[in-house]
Amino acid sequence: MTSAHSGRRTAFYPGSFDPLTNGHVDVIRNAAAIADRLVVGIGIHPGKTTLFTADERAEMIREDCGALASSLPLEVVMFDDLAVDAARRHGASLLIRGLRDGTDLDYEMQMAGMNSAIAPDIQTVFLPSSPIVRPIAATLVRQIAAMGGDVSGFVPPGALRRLNTRFTRP
Repeated sequence: MTSAHSGRRTAFYPGSFDPLTNGHVDVIRNAAAIADRLVVGIGIHPGKTTLFTADERAEMIREDCGALASSLPLEVVMFDDLAVDAARRHGASLLIRGLRDGTDLDYEMQMAGMNSAIAPDIQTVFLPSSPIVRPIAATLVRQIAAMGGDVSGFVPPGALRRLNTRFTRP
């Protein structure tokens, strides 16, 4: 696949995106600024229970991020193997990871080291979160929404609509 995309810098941004948050959107916006092509990879883990199906998550990303990446191709794919293997399969030379805080940095540095050992041809790029989205975590968004809280400040419109539908109270 790499030969089909030679000369272009392809970035692969893996995650669960359950749901897509404004933090994810921030990372996608910043990744689009450094790549010629951006592939957002939705990780599928059979043992993990998710709020939204992979297809629903893909729809959220396309709906809420399509305009952000209007200057470059944005692809949304699913993968169930290692992120570096999925990145390689899609011709990526960059693996994008968002950082919110020092805890993320410690974990992501370990992952970057392991990924580098497995796939030395793929460079991990850390993108720091903008201050306004730094506290947002998908897990907390799910918990707040499930308890009837307002998550409108934490997720883009398409994700908010889906969360409100999922957690409609009688």
